[in-house]
Amino acid sequence: MRGCLSGAVIVIAMSSTPAQTAYPDTMADDERWMRHALALAAGAAALGEVPVGAVVVREGELLGEGANAPIGLSDPTAHAELRALRAAAARVGNYRLPGATLYVTLEPCAMCAGAIMHARIGRVVYGTRDPKTGTAGSVIDLFAEARLNHHASVEGGVLQSECAAQISSFFAARRSAHCSPAVSVSDSGSAERLADGEADA
Repeated sequence: MRGCLSGAVIVIAMSSTPAQTAYPDTMADDERWMRHALALAAGAAALGEVPVGAVVVREGELLGEGANAPIGLSDPTAHAELRALRAAAARVGNYRLPGATLYVTLEPCAMCAGAIMHARIGRVVYGTRDPKTGTAGSVIDLFAEARLNHHASVEGGVLQSECAAQISSFFAARRSAHCSPAVSVSDSGSAERLADGEADA
């Protein structure tokens, strides 16, 4: 299930090791890059993909971006985060991206969290929670798992309402078009899929 719990920006997990890189990102910076990710997600929705967008930024420079495309590419790994990481790594010529921040409209899944760790991303900022497959605290918190050898700081809730509404609207439109269960937004503000597996990125 894809969704969120509140509109507040919350710190989900912090590095358990001393920080080696300073992240001067302000809330304005975070919102700027999240809006960029939202625009990418909108492009994915227009192609019939679950709307998720991601960007990788370091020192104010956009290194890579990606939108969800597993259907169009017939590739189960074509999540927005992985596509953004691939583009960033290709640009800098290194699969390690220390000091970079990854912005994504939806809380990362286990696959994407693993890639984020392998890339040595220092900071992850996401928009809305995914209570079905989220691994930054919703289902499990891989970023705070002490047995793993890399720990990124994670912040959730940036432009939460917009990110949640984008996914809700996508599934509402699908329900209207196909008369099938899709998604509802509860009074608490949580976007909840009613059809299991439907919002897998």
